[in-house]
Amino acid sequence: MSEHDTNEATEAVQYDPSSSRYDVFECPDCDNVVLALGRDDPPMSCHGESMQRVTDCDITVKPPDVRQVLLDAFGLPKAGLDICLCVIGEGPLSANEVAESLGYDRSTVTRYLNKLVDIGLLRRSELNREAGGVVNVYHSVDLERMRRETLIGFYIWAGEAAALIEEANVTKQDYMAENPDRELPDVFWESFPDD
Repeated sequence: MSEHDTNEATEAVQYDPSSSRYDVFECPDCDNVVLALGRDDPPMSCHGESMQRVTDCDITVKPPDVRQVLLDAFGLPKAGLDICLCVIGEGPLSANEVAESLGYDRSTVTRYLNKLVDIGLLRRSELNREAGGVVNVYHSVDLERMRRETLIGFYIWAGEAAALIEEANVTKQDYMAENPDRELPDVFWESFPDD
């Protein structure tokens, strides 16, 4: 095994229900699978019956990185995260004040501030200047609301990702059933856009 393979193996995560901070449940009667954060007591239910905790999963995955999760789920790279944390820690701030504090270009800051408002991590209000005129300032939203919104937003993203994976699996299964003597062509994956 090469050093690269060893690093890959040590970086992988395998689902372990005894030590995880989340649980996966499945319905014994249908294909329903549910992710639950934290322990759920009583267990999840489907069709009025308790779902069963998944205890056997052979697939390993790369562990998530919070920056990558924010980028993938919310389109929020390092600059956006820096801007968000700056406003949460020091706000309310104008776009100019954030740009000065972080050393970022004002147009970059404004673009990310607007995105952060759109996804619900920050809020915008108008502040009357003493010298006259109005300036937009940005505030953090209530932290409990932010926790809820980001968690639900991630669940929505994860649900969309799971639906894409399931669609790919079903499409692959159908193709292989119709073409048992053929390999899966590369063009198969081209039918799933990289949006």
